[in-house]
Amino acid sequence: MDIIGDRTLRSLFEEKVSLHPDKVFIAFEDAQGSQTTKTYREFYDEVLKLSNALLDLEVHAGDHVTIHLPNNIEFLTTWFALAHIGAIMVPTNILSSSDEMNYIINHSESVLLITEEDHVEKFQGMLDQLPTIRHIVLTRFKNHSTTLLNFDHIIENASTDTSRFPKVLTEDVVGMLYTSGTTSKPKGVQVTNANYIFTGELMSKSIQVTEEDRMFIVLPLFHGNAQYYSTMTALVTGGSIALTEKFSASRYFKQAKLLGATVGSLFAAPLRMILAKDYDTSVQENPIRLIMFAQSIAEHQLNEFENKFDVKLLQLYGMTETVGIPLLNPLNGVRKNLSIGRPSIGYEVKLIDEDGSDVEQGAVGQIAVKGIPGRTVMKRYFKNEEATRETLQDGWLLTGDNARVGEDGYFYFVDRVKDMIKRSGENVAAQEVESVLTQHLAVFESAVIGVPDDMRDEAIKAYVILNKGMSVTEEALITFCKARLAKFKVPDSIEFVAEFPRTPVGKIQKHILRNSLSIK
Repeated sequence: MDIIGDRTLRSLFEEKVSLHPDKVFIAFEDAQGSQTTKTYREFYDEVLKLSNALLDLEVHAGDHVTIHLPNNIEFLTTWFALAHIGAIMVPTNILSSSDEMNYIINHSESVLLITEEDHVEKFQGMLDQLPTIRHIVLTRFKNHSTTLLNFDHIIENASTDTSRFPKVLTEDVVGMLYTSGTTSKPKGVQVTNANYIFTGELMSKSIQVTEEDRMFIVLPLFHGNAQYYSTMTALVTGGSIALTEKFSASRYFKQAKLLGATVGSLFAAPLRMILAKDYDTSVQENPIRLIMFAQSIAEHQLNEFENKFDVKLLQLYGMTETVGIPLLNPLNGVRKNLSIGRPSIGYEVKLIDEDGSDVEQGAVGQIAVKGIPGRTVMKRYFKNEEATRETLQDGWLLTGDNARVGEDGYFYFVDRVKDMIKRSGENVAAQEVESVLTQHLAVFESAVIGVPDDMRDEAIKAYVILNKGMSVTEEALITFCKARLAKFKVPDSIEFVAEFPRTPVGKIQKHILRNSLSIK
């Protein structure tokens, strides 16, 4: 037996409620600044009521239910209620368009949609195109409707009886997270009870979370980061969650203090946004001891953040498909936050070339993660056997990300395989160029892409956001790069912009930058 055993989200929650019935499990701040708390017992009673209400709505084990909600307590209640009856949540981005939601709902064959009044309009015009949807349930709904169900009303008089619940197994799928599609339709990543529990165990032990900790969730709950690394870590340890409806760069540490948060999780873009705000020395007195983060950030920004806010930063690497974190910097060892760390508990990681062979020390290769489908890595892609075979090969998950291993044994992210630029026969990693650009004190952030070039296959184009109140010319930045990069890696052109197109967790959407060029 491994560390997961035969546990499920249902059995795990039952255990924690028996141990900590009166302990606060969730401290929530909504978009208006109102705060609510739920103890383990209060939250669990609502989960049981919603589980029975869902059964009354004929949601069965194996059914998919689309959750289209901002961060709120009802999102968490729905996730765990579905897991209790063996159904599968399909969490989605509230910024998704009608067309995007049409695809996800139909592809997942969802039988129920849970959303809010602010978002219901995008669905009402296409209900005839959603043949599997039987009901729409609205959370935090104050008005009357004859066609839409009220979340509060359906659980108000529901039972907490568990005798109707079906048997659930550790490797049953309980979540399906859609990856953002840039060159193809989004893929549904199937996540099991075992996957979620493994991640909670891995993270709690790697960053030493205890039942006294409160995980700070400001990233969207529909994303794997908030589910895997924060929610599950809190639950496995019997800790708690500080949840905000929206991320606020100016209020991040103030919210942490108000909600009693101790461990945060961010991406590079939110870190930069916090740094860009006017500094208040009082925020040094905050309860956050550690912030996990992903994606590249300049060394001077890392140092400035840690010094200003008196907090440890810990870069890691993971993706929706790996579920857990296969690479991270050691909490008590040497933190090299320009790297993505070393292999973590329960994983083996290697770098391979295009033929699948291991690369030599120091060479660039694709990150491959050894794992067990449905336990330590995703189970599969839903209704996509071809993509599953391409990603899961002989016990290894191929990530599509390139890295190199330094002489120090740490892994250094290079780029997405698809983002490598081919220039005059040479491979150029966009992130290497971006790293140099952000070393310039006038540069806040950069994004580098390859653009078609008749002579050199691809030319290198950089987009740059400048720091507030600072200026620099294109020529000066190119000269700066020439002093720090090989000639073939120097940008051919630089365009200054006010902002980048981003995903909800702050990743730059380079495909949109490329498409905008092709349209011009």
